[in-house]
Amino acid sequence: MTLTPAPEPVVPRPGPEIRPTAVGHRAPESAYGPDADADADADARPGPDTGPGRDLDLGPDTGPGPLLPRAVCEAALTALLLFLIVTAVRWLVGPDSGAAAARPAVLGAVVGTLLALFMVSPPGRCSGGHLNPAVTLALWRLGVFPGREVVPYAVAQLAGSVFGVWCAGLVWGPVTGRPPVRHASVRADPAWGDAAVLAAEAGVLAGSTLMLAVLLASPGGRRVLPYAVGLTTALVIGVLGPLSGGSANPARQFGPALLAGDTGRLWVYVLGPALGAVLGAWLAGRTGLRRPGLRRPAR
Repeated sequence: MTLTPAPEPVVPRPGPEIRPTAVGHRAPESAYGPDADADADADARPGPDTGPGRDLDLGPDTGPGPLLPRAVCEAALTALLLFLIVTAVRWLVGPDSGAAAARPAVLGAVVGTLLALFMVSPPGRCSGGHLNPAVTLALWRLGVFPGREVVPYAVAQLAGSVFGVWCAGLVWGPVTGRPPVRHASVRADPAWGDAAVLAAEAGVLAGSTLMLAVLLASPGGRRVLPYAVGLTTALVIGVLGPLSGGSANPARQFGPALLAGDTGRLWVYVLGPALGAVLGAWLAGRTGLRRPGLRRPAR
């Protein structure tokens, strides 16, 4: 009898596993396991924190909507913000308040709180809650807002500023147009020249833009962003209000200055924040603070 040796068992060679699917073979799995593939796919898909209506991660999960409703939300929120600012100034420094000068810390706390609330409100989630042309410009330069929508947003914000101040005058009467209220128009200390005010306004927006770049770089940062913006605004008004005026928002000064006829330094309060936004975004790019891998929206 001839002894035939038993066949040697087949040992599978190490390598990527090929699993059949309904339409052929699945691609080899990642060397890091199926979870790594799932993570890679999730990273490749556009998430809820991208898109023109989601600059501050406050937009709806369905993505950005048409431009017109978002611009209307920006105009309405800016109008309401300026209405409430004029109201606060009227009762803080008006003739019935018994105070001869504004209380910047109180006004800063009010404005900062309003900003945070507006940003997380449904209209704020719809539009992104900028309420500031310089912020819109900064977000575009950071690559999270389409350039073609910067001008419509800025026009909506400036128009809302004028409308809100006008409505406050209708509600509270002529007292809002007379000193010391003057439609809540900000004024710098006489010792501060145009160059100093311009530098202060630009510096505030440059720092704020860097803060935006840092917070937008992580989900945790985006969650606290509205409150960080509110706190920063409160500090700017409280500290710089008696010195440079502490506007840091072209829309904050645009409506009050126009209706109060106080346009002599309006260009400073418009140009300064705009320059600061561009400078801050440039610094964010140079220092690597801008979010890596972020796709710049279409211009």
